[in-house]
Amino acid sequence: MALATVPALLIASSPVDAYAGSADHPTPGSAGLGDRLYPTLGNGGYDALHYDLALRYATSKPSQGIDGTVTMVAKATQWLSRFDLDFSGSGVGSISVNGRSAKFVRSGEDLVITPSRSLPKGRLFTVTVKHFTAEPTVPDPNQLLSTAFFITPDGSETSGQPNEMHAVYPSNDHPRDKASFSFRMDVPAGETAVANGVLTGKHTSGGRTVWRYEQRQPMATELTQLVAGDFAVIKRSPVNGVAVRDVVPTRLVSKYNSILPVEKSQLQWMRKRVGAYPFDVYGSLIGDADLGFALETQTLSLYDTAWFTYPRGVWDPVMLHELSHQWFGDSVAPWEWSDVWLNEGHASWYEFSYADEKGYLEDDAGQPNFTALMKYLYSLGDQWRANYGPVALPLSGDVYDVFSNQAYGGGALVLYALRQRIGTPAFERLERTWVTKYRGRSASTADYINLASRVSGQNQTAFLKAWLYGTKTPPMPGHPGWKVAPVGSAPTVAPAGPLKLGTFQLRR
Repeated sequence: MALATVPALLIASSPVDAYAGSADHPTPGSAGLGDRLYPTLGNGGYDALHYDLALRYATSKPSQGIDGTVTMVAKATQWLSRFDLDFSGSGVGSISVNGRSAKFVRSGEDLVITPSRSLPKGRLFTVTVKHFTAEPTVPDPNQLLSTAFFITPDGSETSGQPNEMHAVYPSNDHPRDKASFSFRMDVPAGETAVANGVLTGKHTSGGRTVWRYEQRQPMATELTQLVAGDFAVIKRSPVNGVAVRDVVPTRLVSKYNSILPVEKSQLQWMRKRVGAYPFDVYGSLIGDADLGFALETQTLSLYDTAWFTYPRGVWDPVMLHELSHQWFGDSVAPWEWSDVWLNEGHASWYEFSYADEKGYLEDDAGQPNFTALMKYLYSLGDQWRANYGPVALPLSGDVYDVFSNQAYGGGALVLYALRQRIGTPAFERLERTWVTKYRGRSASTADYINLASRVSGQNQTAFLKAWLYGTKTPPMPGHPGWKVAPVGSAPTVAPAGPLKLGTFQLRR
């Protein structure tokens, strides 16, 4: 670990030799945070504050694996006798805690670490995992989220949402435990390496180039993006002080150079609706792979090339969808994965609003206008509750339940019902207040319900719980004539375009 890359405040406070003076009895941290959908994901007993991630790609082959070292700075939330890190990669070299060698065993997808001395509650500590290894694989187009570390013709990229980033590097892999990041990526000279955040340095020596990045705002591990290979970084002019850069396979620059700058006007569009962009940099990453989804990796949204075979009325709103996630899902992360509607419902809401305004809604969702789309989604409400569970209560952790039509269209429909109930001015205040109050944090469905009540000046608990947790779709405020189709019946309106293809599931 190069301590110089860890925030100075954390280093100064690190209790390397502070172990005495507590009456508490050390106990193990829990193996899991108790997420309803992924009970063993994440770990208890500590709060991760910063990751220093150093990766080496030995060759320029797209299938090249990584040899890495990660140092996590964390605060003990209990007196720890041992603790876990999530990791399911191929190998581990050694582990130390506060500079001292630590014992460890692999148990399922965890590293169970026993430090040489117990860790006091409330104190900072560091854990370093040296020479962990992970290998990229070819994505399976028939299985959504088939690999977190994937191969393209040009190099490798990552897509760890919701519960797979620990296949790439050891971490506390749950969005409830966000942290800042430093990245050091060592690749053969002539190759490009990109990670989340801002490029802070680049040095070439002895046929190798080291690229350094800093993601200073907190980030959930599942939003990590690691790119290495034959890519070009295209710098755009800033938007309201936000740096803009795109990462594209070098051989495809001419194709995408004129498409991707739409993100600049989209940044302005979102800023007008929900306030300042929450990070230092934004851009798009193109992966020439058959992924079947786009993904909001923090500061660098990932798209596979298939999106751009659709008309502009599809890919343009999808880019707005991923951008809106930087506020809803990235800056404000879900407290647990049952809260994913807060990510996808909001991103779909702004996608549909943007598509309607730009005249793309027919291509994007198969409906002539925003109200017609909401009426159509409403007609499917009971069917989706039967298929996938209530909006904030997915049936299982299977990715097709987590990222179902219910999270996307159903989540947007909840927001529409709330706007109908409290009015547009209050709803817009709520949206701005949400991303401001919880900026850089994780927040739950209960937090959203409470804030909606406070901002609107009325208790919205019963109303929103019925919409989010009920097994039947409630009446739509302002539209007493809207009907919900019986479960098992054919849709009353045949959708066109991507909605028919089920790409709610694929937009992420």
